[in-house]
Amino acid sequence: MTKRTLFIAIISLAVACSKPEKKTVSKYPITNKGEVIDTLFGTTVADPYRWLENDTTKETADWVKAQNDVTFGYLKNISFRDAIRKRLDEVQNYERLSAPHREGEYFYYSKNSGLQNHNVQYRKKGENGTEEVFLDPNTFSADGTTALGGMFFSKDGSLVAILIQEGGSDWRKAVIMKASDKSIVGDTLVNLKFTGLSWKGNDGLYYSSYDKPKGSELSTKTQFHKLYYHKLGTPQSSDQLIFGGEQTPRRYVGAGLTEDERFLVVNAATSTTGNELYVQDLKDPKGKLVTVVGDFDNTHSVIDNEGSTLIIQTNLKAPNEKIVSVDFSKPTPENWKEIVPETENAMQGVSTASKKLFVNYLKDASTFIKQFDYKGTFERDIEQPGIGSAGGFGGRIDENEVYYSYTSFTTPTSIYKFDIVSGKSSLYEQPKVDFDPTAYETKQVFYTSKDGTKVPMFIVYKKGVELNGKNPTWLYAYGGFNISLTPSFSTARIVWLENGGIFAQPNLRGGGEYGEKWHDAGRLMNKQNVFDDFIAAAEYLITEKYTSKDHLALVGGSNGGLLVGATMSQRPDLAKVALPAVGVMDMLRYHKFTAGAGWAYDYGTADDSKEMFEYLKRYSPVHALKAGTSYPATLITTADHDDRVVPAHSFKFAATLQEVNASDNPTLIRIDTKSGHGSSNLSKGLDMMADQFAFTWYNMGVIPPMVKKDM
Repeated sequence: MTKRTLFIAIISLAVACSKPEKKTVSKYPITNKGEVIDTLFGTTVADPYRWLENDTTKETADWVKAQNDVTFGYLKNISFRDAIRKRLDEVQNYERLSAPHREGEYFYYSKNSGLQNHNVQYRKKGENGTEEVFLDPNTFSADGTTALGGMFFSKDGSLVAILIQEGGSDWRKAVIMKASDKSIVGDTLVNLKFTGLSWKGNDGLYYSSYDKPKGSELSTKTQFHKLYYHKLGTPQSSDQLIFGGEQTPRRYVGAGLTEDERFLVVNAATSTTGNELYVQDLKDPKGKLVTVVGDFDNTHSVIDNEGSTLIIQTNLKAPNEKIVSVDFSKPTPENWKEIVPETENAMQGVSTASKKLFVNYLKDASTFIKQFDYKGTFERDIEQPGIGSAGGFGGRIDENEVYYSYTSFTTPTSIYKFDIVSGKSSLYEQPKVDFDPTAYETKQVFYTSKDGTKVPMFIVYKKGVELNGKNPTWLYAYGGFNISLTPSFSTARIVWLENGGIFAQPNLRGGGEYGEKWHDAGRLMNKQNVFDDFIAAAEYLITEKYTSKDHLALVGGSNGGLLVGATMSQRPDLAKVALPAVGVMDMLRYHKFTAGAGWAYDYGTADDSKEMFEYLKRYSPVHALKAGTSYPATLITTADHDDRVVPAHSFKFAATLQEVNASDNPTLIRIDTKSGHGSSNLSKGLDMMADQFAFTWYNMGVIPPMVKKDM
């Protein structure tokens, strides 16, 4: 062999090792087309895959199996998929603790030794007592898909009600126990959904639910939420209806008691934004629910009370939220007294302890905390370890110490103890992770969207990464329902970053980062702003050489899945990979399943008006896909027990995409079993992340450096 041919051979080998051999999907499962046609405002709309909405038929089950066979067959052929999964285990395998909370004589907290599917609940008598296991959800089912959905203690800590979640479904069971010996008290409560549990002394508790659907409990529309009171020792069939049902039909009803258990507080809503507010004085034997706010125009919640004075957080005439007080004798808004005014920064939440208000604000999507007394007198700013996200600060009226968590993109969630009297924080628990935060950099940029709006975006990457337009980039966003995306730590993200990947998180309109005005700018007839913001974020990353079209992945879940689906249909040339997860993909029918009608505040519905129907149809991912168009490599993910965004959305999107896509890029759907709107346990979650990473790198033609080192 000559020197020249040897040189060519070496170069050829190097190229072969730097790029995976691409494989295409030669054949997708056949998806039969029906002849269903709807007529809306004089316009006919074909829905050939309507039959996939029926989750109880053999035809749908067979389709799911056939799609999974193709998808997992494709994923198994990616040579470095197992290496990614192994590395995810390595970085996840560290001890994690939650902040403790006092209940009776005990401090309770959760702990995970590393790779346990579910966090174990521990307790100890006093802060320095002997640790003991209280509940281990890993024993709830043999396959690890049954989880603890919450623990709710009576005020004296002697009784606890736990919610049990099976297979990822939003439906719950409630088991009531004596905390001392964990013996069960009374019957298991069944068919609970979208609820907490609120104790009234040790006699009973409040919970909310819907009537169990007559059809599929995973997809049938749930319309009227009901608030019940369950008295211990009585059958659930005799539980007292407190609010809701046919007399006061509301889609969402929640309840809680003030710490002194004097007031029952009821929030009622027809959508995910805006609520009525009712309060009842439980010390008055003849007391009834009193209307505080009788419309759905704004959002309100009772924080606490001081005697007969109620303290309320509200966005009434305050898009960034404020805190008011009012006497229960005259509780309506015209009598409210402002105690913590609205500021230029959005108020995210309020916690209480020792008769103090801990107010969580956002400044450019990072949190800061202010402390006030119950009269609204400012006492201090609470210093944080850095720019990131803090939460917690909740405690009882007699506690002078509280706990809070802090995290950032490069800081694992750490627990701090806060002395309310001195205002000093001390580190309580910091995990040890196989990760060097000093090797990574986080920056925040402000880019310009289509209409000139400045939108913030966090960008995280390993120091020394060359901005050459070739870096695999994970662009993740949400943009809806007044939800704010703030800095947070992800062990899975470590694997992406340490292999030269870039993570970008823009704060799109529709979220709550800048209050209700930011939310309003991304809903109803403004929803296109959200997609424009996302597209502009991608274009910024490409223009600034962080990445290129061939190295960009669009990622989002739920409303973020809609975001990815709409964006890839409007700009199929924008990115190499699309990863829409549990997405709302059929905007003309989303309101006909489970509690979907409650999303109408953000989306509107196709039944509202001709104008709203046409607007939704234009961006609805299922309807916006066009035959003969080349779409990105797409891995759609959903699960068979997702009863929030039913998997039919993803099924119909996948079937349509496979039908119309004109490129060789794979269009696959991964359907998890015994999982819901999120993975039902840690192992399943890591499996999905490994598949998403492997699919993304593979279709970008990139072998992650961790794999090259072993070659």
